[in-house]
Amino acid sequence: MVKNRPATSTHKKAVAVLFDGTAEQGYLNAQSLGQGESVDILTRDGEHKSLPGPNVKAVYFVKEFTDPFEADRKTFLSRPKLDGLWVKLRFRDGDEMEGLVPNDLLGLLDSGVRLTPPDVHGNSLWVFIPRSALSEMKVLGVVGVARRAPRDKAATRVPDAQPKLFGE
Repeated sequence: MVKNRPATSTHKKAVAVLFDGTAEQGYLNAQSLGQGESVDILTRDGEHKSLPGPNVKAVYFVKEFTDPFEADRKTFLSRPKLDGLWVKLRFRDGDEMEGLVPNDLLGLLDSGVRLTPPDVHGNSLWVFIPRSALSEMKVLGVVGVARRAPRDKAATRVPDAQPKLFGE
């Protein structure tokens, strides 16, 4: 029997960046992203704001509000070490960014992309990018390919004795 878990009401520190260049700091429920027409955020002052979905460029989930949320480096310097799909995103405004997304095609069909940024030691833990904010998404590589399933032991069994040549 499968038990239904109650929806968590935890709000994470986040910075929502809009296409007009403004940013809104606050707290939001990560599970509610992409489910509605807008992004609901609880500001640091305790005020509820509803940001229209088409205006949202990205939502950065951060460790601290005081540190910069956007990394100076938006591309990987070498092949990433984490498992996933290495992707390059192009936003509607022409801005580009690389990152890692889970190697799960069903997750990519949702209303947005959950991206691990190139600077894993920076202030941003991960970024949610609404699908409406993107004009293009390219897969640059697959990192951490799953291992092959073990072969059937009967197929790889070594014969007991090697046959003799020419009737030796």
